[in-house]
Amino acid sequence: MKAKNKDLTLKFDKLKRIVKDLGSVVVAYSGGLDSSFLLKVSNDVLGKKVLAVTSSSYSLPRRELEHARRVAKELGARHLITKTREFANRNYLRNPRERCYYCKKELFLRLGQIARKYNKKTIVDGTNTDDDSDFRPGNKAKKEFAIRSPLREAGLTKNDIRALARKLGFSFWDMPSFACLSSRIPYNTKIDKKTLKRVEKAEDFLISLGFRQVRVRDFGRLAKIEVERQEVKRLVTKSLGHQVTGYLKKLGYGQVAVDLEGYKTGSLNVDSRRYRLTKISV
Repeated sequence: MKAKNKDLTLKFDKLKRIVKDLGSVVVAYSGGLDSSFLLKVSNDVLGKKVLAVTSSSYSLPRRELEHARRVAKELGARHLITKTREFANRNYLRNPRERCYYCKKELFLRLGQIARKYNKKTIVDGTNTDDDSDFRPGNKAKKEFAIRSPLREAGLTKNDIRALARKLGFSFWDMPSFACLSSRIPYNTKIDKKTLKRVEKAEDFLISLGFRQVRVRDFGRLAKIEVERQEVKRLVTKSLGHQVTGYLKKLGYGQVAVDLEGYKTGSLNVDSRRYRLTKISV
C-alpha cells in the first residue's frame, strides 16, 4: 500500500510540474471527472493563467452543462461556455466510425480561437492512460492542433485520478463517466437533433429513478439500456421495468432492452453480436 501511495504521489508531482511548465492554458472542460481534476490542478498551479472552456451543442446533455457550471464555480475557476458547430458538418452527421474526429476538430478549432483571444499558450484536455485502450479517432485532431494531455503524460489512470481527487477532498471524485449524446447512436446511423433529445430525456428519467451511471443506446425503434452491473437486477424488476418501458415507449421506442453485462465505456465500438440483451418484462 505504501508503495502504491508513493507511486501516486510521484505521478501527482509530475502532473503539477507538467502544468507549471505549460505557463498558461485553456482547459477543454466537459465537467467530467478527468477534465474537472485537470482544471483543479491547473487552477491551483497557474491561477489566473487558466481558462476552462465548455462546448455547448446538441450533443451535450443539459444536466452535464449545469454540472460543469457548478463544479467550475466550486473550483473558483474562470469558465467560458462556447458554441461549436459540428452539426453543420455533413461528415459528422453521417456518423462514420471516425465521427469523433470531426467533433474534436471543430472543438479544437474553436478553442484555438479562444486561446489566441485570451493569450493562452496551450490547449489541454483530460485524456488519461486508460483511454489508450479504447477506439479514439479524436486523437488525430489532437495531433493536428498540438493538444496536450497532462494526465496521460503524468501516467495517471482513471483509478489514480479518482484516488487523488478523493484524497484531496474534491466533491466530484466519484462522479460517473460522461460522454457526448452522439456516442449513443450506432455508427453509420445518421445523427439528428430529435434523436439526441429523445436519448437525453430517456437518460434523465433513469437518473431520476436513482440510477447513477446510465447509457441509452438508440437503435431506432429499440432502446438498449446500460446501467452499472449491480443495478441491472433492480432495473428489470416488474414494477420498475413497467415504469421505464412505459416512459420510453412514450418517447417513441417500440422495444426496450437491458444489457445484462452492464455499463461499458465505448460499447458501440464492440461488434453488436457480442451484446447480451434482455427485454424488460412488464
